[in-house]
Amino acid sequence: MSAALPGGDVQPGRPSAVETVDYHTAGEPFRIVTAGLPPIPGDSVAERRAVALGAGGSATSPRPSALDGIRQLLTREPRGHAGMYGGFVVPPDDDEAHLGVLFWHKDGYSTACGHGTIALGAWAVDSGLVAAPADGTVRVRIDVPSGRVGAAVHRSGGRTTAVTFRNVPTRIGARGLPVATSHGRVAVDLAHSGACYASVRAADLGLDVTTARLPELTAVAREIRIALAEEPATRNAADPRLSGVYGVILYEELPDTPSGPSQRNVTVFADGQIDRSPCGSGSSARLALLAADGRLAPGEELRHESVIGTVFTGRLAGAHPDGVLTEITGTAHRTGVHRFLLDPDDTLGTGFLL
Repeated sequence: MSAALPGGDVQPGRPSAVETVDYHTAGEPFRIVTAGLPPIPGDSVAERRAVALGAGGSATSPRPSALDGIRQLLTREPRGHAGMYGGFVVPPDDDEAHLGVLFWHKDGYSTACGHGTIALGAWAVDSGLVAAPADGTVRVRIDVPSGRVGAAVHRSGGRTTAVTFRNVPTRIGARGLPVATSHGRVAVDLAHSGACYASVRAADLGLDVTTARLPELTAVAREIRIALAEEPATRNAADPRLSGVYGVILYEELPDTPSGPSQRNVTVFADGQIDRSPCGSGSSARLALLAADGRLAPGEELRHESVIGTVFTGRLAGAHPDGVLTEITGTAHRTGVHRFLLDPDDTLGTGFLL
């Protein structure tokens, strides 16, 4: 059964007090809103995301709604930053799940988030929303806009030691699509793993995956995303709301481990946002592509390293009519508990982005 979820009231268009618990998963932030949300109408998480997408301002009404004002408040300086990521905890679609979530970032609302699912699994146990043993594993079921996902929370000595994220099925959309960039023409692979990811070998762009090359990596990833805007293979026929390239994965090969292949990547998503983690849903995309290439067999693991050196491990978890099932394991750690305020006399309002 799902537990009661926190909520709250805010002034229309002007959030007054918002409470969060912050985590990081392999270095990527995840800010969980636990109080201060207005009611979000809808019978499912996907419907609530559609409401959220329509909650921002327009040319005739530039002032955001209370809901989108909260997103702005938490992703903009001085309370957040352009790399901030988080989620609104909402009711699940039915009693078979423990909670639902609307994922957000500085540019809007995403359909999937593996690192966020890992953080939510840890939070659900830490907060007591889901009872867990001192030693062993408990499964947290979470409804996200792309479907129902799972977080197996591993415990030892009363502490959470790791979380394994089981994603929705991943299917390959296209292989070897030619895309022209400022670094030359490259071949792009597309895979749908809750969101659509484009994979490109960094060496084909004359780049390596290092923090020193982040400006170039980010710029060319944005070029690739724009170039694929009208590509039919990025569409999701079953649910058009999941269509379009969400993230561009620029990867490089590392020496294999005894357990299987090893790669380093940087995932650039939304409008130039850099994933500090190896990217949870993006790792599912890489697993499907590696399996299709015969480089990952059942029982083997992908060691997936981020641009900052943090690591997820991923594996195939079975076949599905809609693709392959994947599992990604990582760690999440709580970084803070916050009560954010908006002074009505603050002329900066919900903040600014640089």
